[in-house]
Amino acid sequence: MSNISFSVFTKPWKDPIDLLGERVAKLGFQGIELPVRPGYPVTPETVNELRAAVDRLKQHGVAVFSIAGPTDEATFAACAESGIPIVRVMAPIRPEGYLATEQQLQREYDNLLPLLEKYGITLGVQNHSGNFVSNACGLRSLTCKYDPARIGIVWDAAHNALNGEEMELGIEIVWSHLCMVNLKNAFWRQTGDSEAASAAWSPYWTSGPEGLASWSRVAKELIRKAYSGVICLTAEYSDESQVDRLIESDLVFARSLFGSE
Repeated sequence: MSNISFSVFTKPWKDPIDLLGERVAKLGFQGIELPVRPGYPVTPETVNELRAAVDRLKQHGVAVFSIAGPTDEATFAACAESGIPIVRVMAPIRPEGYLATEQQLQREYDNLLPLLEKYGITLGVQNHSGNFVSNACGLRSLTCKYDPARIGIVWDAAHNALNGEEMELGIEIVWSHLCMVNLKNAFWRQTGDSEAASAAWSPYWTSGPEGLASWSRVAKELIRKAYSGVICLTAEYSDESQVDRLIESDLVFARSLFGSE
């Protein structure tokens, strides 16, 4: 599918930009989501260097499709200058509770709208399991009143599956505001003493074919709906020593599902 671009979230690697470009190109990705965070090649304090980093990556045939970073004017301006359309964020639930958090976040988005309009940036809000807005229904409720060109949705299949929402239904629910798709995979694994009075569970991040999120069902539904855009493999694995091997094989698997081998 020529209308699909495959990206990788470069959170596992803190290489200098040229080494990062070489690594990503060797793995076979067309582009990346770049963390703009402390410890990475571009930080919130050095966001004015984003354009130079993007230009260096282009020399390795690697585009920057999105960043994960702050939501201030300096960041939006740097993204606009660099041709990066999406700033990805999540929606953590605050002590006041879920409904109060939704209202607070919408007030924050209202305040960001003039800057998003000024710089032509999409704020991509991602679902995340745990104490976050975690599923497609929650994302739709949070973002539906906004122009999707300004406040969109980054739908994460694994976090969706961990929360028990069917793949096809999740895609349908977020479709009007979908700006990017995240692919990774996980299953719930019991932690601690199995004989304890109350069992504890945590996600185990695994390879694409093995978790609760059916990548094949995701691909089938996105193809049926003629999705056009970025699919970001987020390179999250509980066995961090195997990241490069697993992400390379997961890209091959994802490409096969979308018919873009």
